[in-house]
Amino acid sequence: MEKVLTAMSRSGLCGLVVSDPRSIWYLTGIWNEPYERLFVLYLDGSGHHKLFLNRLFAVPETGFHEIWFSDTDDAVRIVADGIASSGIVGIDKLWPARFLIPLMEYNPGPEYVLGSACIDDVRACKDSEEQALMREASRINDICMERAASFLKTGMTERELAAYIENQFTVEGASGPSFNTIVSFGKNAADPHHSPDDTVVREGDCVLIDMGCVRNRYCSDMTRTFFFRTVPAASGNVYEIVRAANEKAERLIRPGVRFCDIDAAARGVITGAGYGDRFTHRLGHFIGQTDHEQGDVSSANTTAAQEGMIFSIEPGIYIEGKIGVRIEDLVLVSAGGCDILNRVNKQCTVIG
Repeated sequence: MEKVLTAMSRSGLCGLVVSDPRSIWYLTGIWNEPYERLFVLYLDGSGHHKLFLNRLFAVPETGFHEIWFSDTDDAVRIVADGIASSGIVGIDKLWPARFLIPLMEYNPGPEYVLGSACIDDVRACKDSEEQALMREASRINDICMERAASFLKTGMTERELAAYIENQFTVEGASGPSFNTIVSFGKNAADPHHSPDDTVVREGDCVLIDMGCVRNRYCSDMTRTFFFRTVPAASGNVYEIVRAANEKAERLIRPGVRFCDIDAAARGVITGAGYGDRFTHRLGHFIGQTDHEQGDVSSANTTAAQEGMIFSIEPGIYIEGKIGVRIEDLVLVSAGGCDILNRVNKQCTVIG
């Protein structure tokens, strides 16, 4: 909380409307899923914080000044009357327009700005407890990835393998997947976000598996690309280029290195091999309570890595109608470099 308030002061904010339930939990320990209803923590620069709650919400004693309303009340009007009437007020990036626009009409005095960075930048650097939770989620992901690779057999479909993976998450104590599991055989892997279907695996197919689970609110994410029964020479060559890009980027990571330079290291390997136009996405994304949190590893991000940040490194090559290869790890920035959270082998591997 103190770090967020300091960031608010540095940004000139007199108040901040926080609506992301995960950010509210992060700051207060209070969890509530509001669905379509309004739920706001208002952080006041002078310390008079307020929590706006629907009477349907069941929450423990909060320790904040609580302002309650019902479904028949004008909740936005109540918030408008309870926040600053002048100065600069930050708004959470996730707050719907159906709340924000009436707020601006009811209380036109403040200057409203996007204020999420005050929390997002704090959430980006995980403390030791969060790091331990994310290591555990990645440990489960490793186990389930290795089981999936052993489970794939002749005649099996993408959909069947994806269902098996998600079942194994439950077996290992995860609350579920952190995103829709991606399983892609052969040419389907050329679509980075392919949804598993009834495609049957065939000898020589690449088998791309992008998967993650949630354990104690925190997420994991990893991609491995295997080959079924045999590795065609051209496919093996593509694989080794992607692996080299992944490993070069990871060797560069340490506090103070810019994200655009990490992206450039991996992209340079792929471009140098003649596949630059086949690497169609950023190198990585931040992760924590959600699979994709604010922040990325891309050519556009000139900020620098800090100790405690956790993000993905996932270069890929996608050749339409033929193959897709992606190798993804989660990395934790440490004082002297980075710790790779995934332990599954990255050597070119034949399964089945």
